[in-house]
Amino acid sequence: MKKIEAIIKPFKLDEVKEALQEIGLQGITVTEAKGFGRQKGHTELYRGAEYVVDFLPKVKIEVVLQDSDIDKAVEAIQQSAQTGRIGDGKIFISNIEEAIRIRTGERGIDAI
Repeated sequence: MKKIEAIIKPFKLDEVKEALQEIGLQGITVTEAKGFGRQKGHTELYRGAEYVVDFLPKVKIEVVLQDSDIDKAVEAIQQSAQTGRIGDGKIFISNIEEAIRIRTGERGIDAI
């Protein structure tokens, strides 16, 4: 099993969710996040004073899936989240050793 963590722009969430549903993935976890990468935030003007916004709003999507689905899930996220501009985000993939469904006690692929 693998876990995909994708950090994307908030306005792309619906497109990514729909793309994942189209390839048959059912469960995702979404968390609001703040951060910056190469774009390093930006400056804004408020009541005549300039200030730096270091942390930009992002959304973190987490999906756990079987190894055979990883390529199509990554492609779906990448294509639906891409704007071509700086700050589009990142995708991280890691191994999951075990998954357990609390309600039934199912383990492994059956738990996801």
